[in-house]
Amino acid sequence: MERLAEAAWFTHVGIKDATAAIVLSSWDEAIASGGSFEWEDLSLEVANQLRLRLMERGRLEGWNDVVVEMKKTTLSFVRGKIETVVREHNLPKVFEDVVQWDILHVCIETEYADVYPPGFYVSQAYWYVNGHFPCGWKGDFPQGMPIIY
Repeated sequence: MERLAEAAWFTHVGIKDATAAIVLSSWDEAIASGGSFEWEDLSLEVANQLRLRLMERGRLEGWNDVVVEMKKTTLSFVRGKIETVVREHNLPKVFEDVVQWDILHVCIETEYADVYPPGFYVSQAYWYVNGHFPCGWKGDFPQGMPIIY
């Protein structure tokens, strides 16, 4: 969270400075990709897999309480990080929803790192820290590449 807090989010959107990702060229493309059923399905499937691993290891008890507590922090944190870009580009609610989901799940992966190693969502955090908006996946996961703006 400290690295996310210190980073200047969305300062490299549209800049093709990554070879390990497909870089989109507009907010319209990014919102369409980030709000797509395919991206939503993948994001949900990854979260479900994490919960399954926690259940298998007997650590799912108290899950709801942990998530509620994390949301208390992440909701205001994300709003603070996105308010300028939302206002400047008139971004829709789905943008905030995607970012809120990502950052909440970064925290969840980190919280349970002793049970199951962080992966997908921590890799999403990499893109935020580096000024991009992760918003999709090209190919069959885990093969393929992330889509970013």
